[in-house]
Amino acid sequence: MKTESFRGRDFLTLLDYTTEEVETILDVALDFKRRFALGEPHDHLLRAKTLFMIFYNQSLRTRNSFEAGMTQLGGHAHFLDPSKIYTPALPGREVAYSTERVSDVARVLARMGDAIAIRCYGDPVDWEYGGAHEVIKNFAYWADIPVINMECDKYHPCQALADILTIYEKFGTFEGVKFVMSWAYSPSVHKPRAVPQSAIIGASMMGMDVVLAHPEGMELDEEVLQACEGYAEKYGGSFEISNSMDAAFDGAHVVYPKSWTATPTFKPPVGEDDPQKAQEIFEANKDWICDADKMALADPEAIYMHCLPCDRGFEVTDEVVDGPQSVVFDEAENRLHVQKAMMALTMR
Repeated sequence: MKTESFRGRDFLTLLDYTTEEVETILDVALDFKRRFALGEPHDHLLRAKTLFMIFYNQSLRTRNSFEAGMTQLGGHAHFLDPSKIYTPALPGREVAYSTERVSDVARVLARMGDAIAIRCYGDPVDWEYGGAHEVIKNFAYWADIPVINMECDKYHPCQALADILTIYEKFGTFEGVKFVMSWAYSPSVHKPRAVPQSAIIGASMMGMDVVLAHPEGMELDEEVLQACEGYAEKYGGSFEISNSMDAAFDGAHVVYPKSWTATPTFKPPVGEDDPQKAQEIFEANKDWICDADKMALADPEAIYMHCLPCDRGFEVTDEVVDGPQSVVFDEAENRLHVQKAMMALTMR
C-alpha cells in the first residue's frame, strides 16, 4: 500500500480504511516507537504544521498524546475548548460555538492549519446516538484539511489502533488470538459505545477470534456488528456474542472488560431516553467485574487491557489492573505512537 493514498484523508473510523492501510499505520507506529526509544529525532516530518484540537469533552491521554506527538513530529497542537458555550441538538448539527456554525469554524481553521481533531460525545449532544459523529462528519464536509476523530459517540479509532498494536507486540501475531471485549459494571451509566465498538472493529479487521460479551440491554450498534461479521468471514477469524462473562473469558488471550451505557439511555429511536431504566440494568449486573477468578478462566498467558481510566473496584480489581497480566500502560503509551503514524501519513 503506497503511503501517498493517506495524504489529506480524514480519520473518522477504521471502517473507512482497509486492513492493509491499518497495517501500514501500525508499521509506521512501530518505527516511530523505535525512534522514540532510541531518542532519534523525527521532527522534520510535520515541521511547522498545525493541528487544531477541539475538545467538547475532557481528556488526559488523548490531549497529551496528540500534543506530545505533534511536538515530536515538529509541529504544534492548538487546544480549543468550546464546551462551556456549545449549543447542542440543532438540525444538521450546525453549531460549533454559540455564535458560529461548524461550516464557518471548519473553513476558518482550514485556512490557518493542517488538520482538525475533535472529541465529542454524550452530554454535548444530549445522548442522541450518532449526533456527535454527525458533528465530526460535518466538520469533515466543510474542512479541506484532514479531520481526526479523537472519540465520538460511535467510534474511537485512535484507541483501537493502540489496542491492536499492543496485542501485536505481546503475541507477535493476530492469528488464533481470542479477543474478548466485555461489558463491566460501573456506578455511572453515562459511558459511550465508542471504545468497545472500535475495539471489536479493529480486532475483527486483523482476523482475531472476537467475542463480544455483555448482559441483555447492553447491545451495540447493529451496523458495527454486521461489519465485524463481514471482517471475520473475509479475514479468517470469528465473531460471536455472549451474555456470559465467564463463558467469554474461557481460554481468552486478550480480555478487555469495560463499561458502556445501556441502550435505554439514548434518545429515541435508538433508546428510550430513560437513564433510570439503564441504571436498573447496570445494578442487576454488578457481578460483571474482572477479578482474579475471572482471569483464572482465561489462557495462562492472557493479557488484561483497558483504555483507561478504569473504575477500580467496579470494572476491575486493583489486583488485576496492577498485576503482571495488565498491559494498560503499554496500551496508553501506544496511543502516542499510532497517532503520530496516522498524522504523519495524513498531514504530510
